[in-house]
Amino acid sequence: MRVTMNADTDPFARFEQWFAEARQSEPDVPEAMALATADADGSPNVRMVLLKARGPQEGFVFYTNTESAKGGELLANPRAALCFHWKSLGRQVRVRGAVERVSDAQADAYYDSRDRGSRIGAWASKQSRPLEGRFALEKAVAAYAARYAVGKVPRPEYWTGFRIVPQAIEFWQHRDHRLHERQLFNRDGEGWTVQWLYP
Repeated sequence: MRVTMNADTDPFARFEQWFAEARQSEPDVPEAMALATADADGSPNVRMVLLKARGPQEGFVFYTNTESAKGGELLANPRAALCFHWKSLGRQVRVRGAVERVSDAQADAYYDSRDRGSRIGAWASKQSRPLEGRFALEKAVAAYAARYAVGKVPRPEYWTGFRIVPQAIEFWQHRDHRLHERQLFNRDGEGWTVQWLYP
């Protein structure tokens, strides 16, 4: 069924409500989300990343090294899923959809907002590749810290953001006796259809 945009029928409005409550009650990082990708053989990978932007235009945005395992998988197979779990609220939000890179301007703006150590770390870490030992990483950090001792630390061209453009968003609320509430939003053109699911 076609629905109008409000907190009950617009998943982004619902997400904003739940995210605001998670920020109040979640003891750890409420923006942490499990990101699932698949490699060339279709084998899944999942890891935690941090949500950095969200909304009807932005989708769900996170940042990474494109030469990492997740970066390579996203470039080769630009579809992904993510899951938020807020234990303090007994809630989950699941998202599935297509993936696209953010603009260079958006990646630059977020990169520049990071602390200097994190910007140096983006240069020093060959993310997901074999590491001979901790000293090798510390040596690389020291080398890049010296290289960019003065002035701006530029963004590496292999470091950028991805957005998940959701096709489906599911809201899960814990209820007693495993009779949980599940509400699924599916994209339908410019709007959404909504339906309840059995737990």
